[in-house]
Amino acid sequence: MARIDIPDGPGGDAAMVWTLRPEMAGMVDRMITTTYSRSVLDPAEREAARMRIAELNACAACATFRAPSVVEAGVAGDVYAHVSEWRTWPGYTDRQRLAIEYGERFATDHRGVDDELFTRLRAAFTDAEILDLTLCCAVFVGLGRTLEVLQITEAVDRDL
Repeated sequence: MARIDIPDGPGGDAAMVWTLRPEMAGMVDRMITTTYSRSVLDPAEREAARMRIAELNACAACATFRAPSVVEAGVAGDVYAHVSEWRTWPGYTDRQRLAIEYGERFATDHRGVDDELFTRLRAAFTDAEILDLTLCCAVFVGLGRTLEVLQITEAVDRDL
């Protein structure tokens, strides 16, 4: 149960919570919409990083969320199922593995993101893709922690 009172409405608590601060809802909508509709990353790479961050945030709503655009892009269930074993699971591409590692370190030890990791990132991603991944990770960490702190546990069933 959410820690604050949220109005009933379409999309449930995870969508309706933003109606409490309509002046800020547009910002949240733009962050999410941009992440899903303007990212240059392969959806499976972005989702692998997102799911690892969801695990680390212990965000139930994030862990079960699957944007329709990502489902339509054909992101396989294995991308989600194995993120905690990203180092050893053979089904990830090198770029997916790096995206997960970067997301994990961004979420848990941002000061430990070092030149060695950036050397590997730059060997696999363009600078624009690294910036894209960084901004996506920021959205995932921030919104995931917001939902978890407020104990909003249900996922929204649409691209926001």
